[in-house]
Parts: sequence; structure tokens; C-alpha cells
Amino acid sequence: MIAAPACSTCALPLALDPHEAERWLPRLTRGRAGVFLDYDGTLTPIVDRPEQATLAAGTRDRLTRLARRCPVTIVTGRDIAVMREFVRLDQLGYAGCHGMDIDGPRGSGLRYEAAANLLPEVDSAERALRAALDGIGGALVERKRYSVSTHYRLAAPGDVARIDAAVRDVALDHPALRREGGKKVFELRPDIDWDKGRAVEWLIEALEIDPSAVVYIGDDVTDEDAFSHLGGAGVSIVVASSDRPTAARYRVRNPGEVIRVLDLLLEALPAAP
Repeated sequence: MIAAPACSTCALPLALDPHEAERWLPRLTRGRAGVFLDYDGTLTPIVDRPEQATLAAGTRDRLTRLARRCPVTIVTGRDIAVMREFVRLDQLGYAGCHGMDIDGPRGSGLRYEAAANLLPEVDSAERALRAALDGIGGALVERKRYSVSTHYRLAAPGDVARIDAAVRDVALDHPALRREGGKKVFELRPDIDWDKGRAVEWLIEALEIDPSAVVYIGDDVTDEDAFSHLGGAGVSIVVASSDRPTAARYRVRNPGEVIRVLDLLLEALPAAP
């Protein structure tokens, strides 16, 4: 797929604008549709502690009904086991650890792991990070199957530089891992040619989805890989209230507006027999 050129989020048309919706919604009925959704900041608001990002009952109901119409996959930086606990919907697919760990709906047999050979390196980095950050208040280390995240949203501003330096030192000692940034988080994950965009491409083929009938909604910088891979195909929607570069084609401003997009999809897509 051809990568979409980056532009400003505030320059993008709103996906909920009636005139814009009339343009993109019909594309989803011309082939087998597929919906891909980030979780934090997309289906739920950003919270101080990762374990607080619970899914609203109304959102769960919409996802349940949408999964009767087309494949629905949560594409997240979190671990699949955590996502299954939050979402509690076995009929959805999950691409965890930024797409490195893919598990289809229960019973589908769909499974793919992109970096199983690097799990010992991730284990070692986790131990080193916990030791290096011990005693720094507000520095939260979160282990996922294929990555280790260091959250500093709750850390004192004066401690952020120390946390940053500790993560950099651990990254230098583990050259098979690469350091990534996010919203108040540093992350170490396998340094391989794989990201959310590659995961979505893999799933489009595995699920026999029409690339022009894909919807991808996300808010994080890691979602830009998926936007870029989709390029002009499908419908890419960034969740952003402030201005930044993006490869998405449409925008919404908050998770509340994401729910309204889900309602549009439910109205447009026919229920499977």
C-alpha cells in the first residue's frame, strides 16, 4: 500500500461531518469490511494508571453488535491478556504489543507472533529497568509479552530526566530492543521490521478483508504506522484534540466522538445472517 503524506490534524475533515460521512461510509459496503481500533485514548480516555482504563458498557455493546457485521480487531500497545480482561469480548480479534502478538477471535485458529525468539531479551530488560527505577516515585514499569513500558505520568517533573536516562541505559545494554516514545511513556520492544501497520496488513490478508473497506481509528504516534500503510485505501481516522502531523485522512476529537463513528458503522453495515 502507498503511504499517505503527513498533514496537520487540524487541517483534516471531521469524520462525523455529514457531508464527509456521505463520502467515506459507502466505501465500506463495496467489499468485506474490517474495523481496527486502538484502545487507550480511542475507546477509552487516557488515564493516569494503565489499570484504570476500563471499557464503558455502552461501548462494549456497540463492539458486540459491530462484530456481527464484520471482523473487529483491537490493535494496541498493551498485552493481549490485559486487553481480553478489559474488553471481555471473545468474538473480537486482538493485536497486542503494537501488533507483534496477534490472536484472532476465539475458535478462529488465527495466531501469529512476530518476535518469539526475542522474549528472553525482553525478560532481561524488564529486570534491569525494575532495578534501575527502584525508588523513583511515580515511575511505573509495565511488562507486556513483547515489550516493557515505563510510565512517568505520575512522576515528579524533576525525576523525568532520571527516568529517561535509565531507560536509555537499559536500551544500550539490549541492542536487540529499540526505544520508542508515547504519551508519558518510554517503551522497549524488539527492534524488528514490524509495527501496527504491518500487523493490519497481515490481518487484512488473513481475514480476506477488502483493503478499500478498512476503518482504522487511533490516537497514538504508533497508530501512524497503520495510517501510513493504509495510504489512500480504507478510512483512517486520528483521535486528536490538538494539532500534530498525521498520515490519517479524517479526524475526531475525543473517544466520545469515536463512539459516534461506531454508531455510523452500525447503521451502514448490514448484520451477518
